[in-house]
Amino acid sequence: MRLRGLTAGALACALLAGCAQSVDPIERLGEKAAQRVRPHGPAGTPRRPYRRWGLAAPLRPAPKPRRATRARTAGSGLPPVVSRVRTHDKVVFLTYDDGAEKDPGFVDLVRELRLPVSMFLTDSVVGAGYGHFARLRSAGASIQNHTLDHPSLRGLPYAGQRAEICGQQDRLGSRLGSRPRLFRPPYGAYDTTTRRAAADCGISALVLWRASMTAGGELTYLHGARRLHPGDIVAVDPDEGSALPLKVRTVRLLKRVQAAGLTVGRLEDYV
Repeated sequence: MRLRGLTAGALACALLAGCAQSVDPIERLGEKAAQRVRPHGPAGTPRRPYRRWGLAAPLRPAPKPRRATRARTAGSGLPPVVSRVRTHDKVVFLTYDDGAEKDPGFVDLVRELRLPVSMFLTDSVVGAGYGHFARLRSAGASIQNHTLDHPSLRGLPYAGQRAEICGQQDRLGSRLGSRPRLFRPPYGAYDTTTRRAAADCGISALVLWRASMTAGGELTYLHGARRLHPGDIVAVDPDEGSALPLKVRTVRLLKRVQAAGLTVGRLEDYV
C-alpha cells in the first residue's frame, strides 16, 4: 500500500507543474561532480584552466603594442639580431627550438592558457611530426625557421648557409602553408654571411635570447642580468634527455614570469 501510494504520488507530481524540482541538479551533485558537468568555455576549455596547470592566478592579457615597435633593418639593409625587445610593455616572449617535442599535453597547455609561444623548427628534428606543429599553430603558437639540419652556420660559405635557411623556408611553406619571417641560428652562432643569406630568404630578423629555461628547469640569464625584464626573449631548451617534460618546465617559467609582474606577449607583434 505504501509503495502504491508513493507511485501514485510520483505520477501526480509529474503531471502537475507545481511539482517542479526546487533544487538545482548541479547543487545536488556536489561541487566535485558539478565541475565535471558545468559548461566549459570555447573549444571545451575549462573555465579556470590556470588552476589545472598549477598557476595561482590567470596570466594577464598582453597589451597591444602602443606603436610600431618592430625591429628595423640595419643601415646595411641586413636584418637585425634581437635578443631583447625595447618596450615599456610588461611582457616577455617564450620561444622553443628544434621541434623534438611531440607531447599533446603541451598543445593543451598552449591552447587553454592562450600562450602566444614561438616555435623555431628544424626539419631534420621534426621529421614526420609536422602535424603536431600544425595543431600547435591552431592553438595559438607561431612557427618560425631554425634551419634544415641544425648546423653551426658561422663561418660556412654563403651557398651553404642559404641552402639551410631557404631550404627550411620552402619546407615550412609546403608543410604548413606559410613562410616564416623570423629565424634563429642554431646555437646562436651567426656572422654577416648568415644575415645576408637570411635576408635573401625573406627573413626580417634573427632572434637570439636574453634568458633560457634549461632542460633541468632552471632559469638562467645572460649579460649579467639577475631577473626577467620587460622585452626579454626567453629560450626554452628542447625536451631531449630532459627529466622534466616541456609542459612542466613551461609552467615553472610562467610562475617566474608572474612573480616578476610580467605576462607573455606575442613576439611577432614586436619584431
